[in-house]
Amino acid sequence: MRARDLDAIDTSALFTPFMLAGVTLPNRFVMPGMQRGLCVEGAPSQSMTDYYRRRVAGGVGLVITESVAVDHESATQNGRFARLIERTAPAWAACFSAIKAEGGHIISQLWHEGGLRPEGGDGPYARYPTLSPSGWANATRQNGRAASMEELDAIKAGFVRSARIAQQAGADGVEVHGAHGYLLDQFLWTATNRRADGYGGPAIADRVRFPAEIVAAIRAACGPGFLISFRFSQWKESDYSARVAESPDELEVMLSMLRRAGADLIHASTRRFWLPEWPESPLGLAGWCKAVGGMPVATVGSVGLNVDIMESFSGKPVEGRIREGLRELTGRFAGGEFDLVSVGRSLISDPQWVEKVRRGAYDAIRTFERADTKLPDAEIAALARARDPSR
Repeated sequence: MRARDLDAIDTSALFTPFMLAGVTLPNRFVMPGMQRGLCVEGAPSQSMTDYYRRRVAGGVGLVITESVAVDHESATQNGRFARLIERTAPAWAACFSAIKAEGGHIISQLWHEGGLRPEGGDGPYARYPTLSPSGWANATRQNGRAASMEELDAIKAGFVRSARIAQQAGADGVEVHGAHGYLLDQFLWTATNRRADGYGGPAIADRVRFPAEIVAAIRAACGPGFLISFRFSQWKESDYSARVAESPDELEVMLSMLRRAGADLIHASTRRFWLPEWPESPLGLAGWCKAVGGMPVATVGSVGLNVDIMESFSGKPVEGRIREGLRELTGRFAGGEFDLVSVGRSLISDPQWVEKVRRGAYDAIRTFERADTKLPDAEIAALARARDPSR
């Protein structure tokens, strides 16, 4: 047998179409939300549009925008972050249209920083308070204050307004960001949700209540056929061992509430997609979500890489493990653990990653480097050529 045959991996199943909430995706690969610093006063620049479009041209089936602050003054005060408000709607519409023209699909990731939002500052949003479930940024640090019920209603309305703006601007749907320690994750996590008003405390059904109400309100406003994804994580940047759901039973309660509220997809964020979530089974978090959730699931976490996202940002050397990663991925996909696969850092470094995987051109894949978090020179040049072909 020739050496190249030993490396053969059958990825064909990952390149089959998938129907999701009325949207036919051409394959199972998703580009998840990743902050790229290409917004100007909350609006996507032409460079951001070109950046997304290159990934679609490289084979990505579904693009999820970077985190977009919802239409509420407390969502963020960082001027470099995206916003989805009436003022930025025309720029988002142009971005969505360009992705559709390339043959792609795109949804907006709706986000609120919650207790992680810094206090103070001198920008236009600095005078607004930092709001969270209980005034805790994480398990050990207080920041801002607990939101009142009136403020929670206003935040919910802000999510709905931004979802409607996304829909009117041409997005295929939205992803509600409930992961990585931000506002809705702060509701889900016992360490940051200490409310005693039916929206917090030890019962997971109470902690899921507000995120589920947001999903339901978006569904009511946007109607059927508008894709709603919900992204969540057990881990937090402040605590890798944190858990929203302590058991499969708690996970089932959470997912059933989100499904009944109108979610179409669960995006299960992990640091390493292949690690077992609970010791009684080899299933990863996405596999458990698929087993108990009753809806489609996307997995994410170090696909094709040897270190997780936080390790790579802390300076640990990154090595490609594309063959090993794809064997693990295709095996778990064949076992029915998930429907979609999100690829983050590898798509930052190589816009053609999906197409190279399809062709089996593994040695041609450019491995992610920490420096790629700032656009590499080749990417900057490509974006410039996209804007001006004569360059």
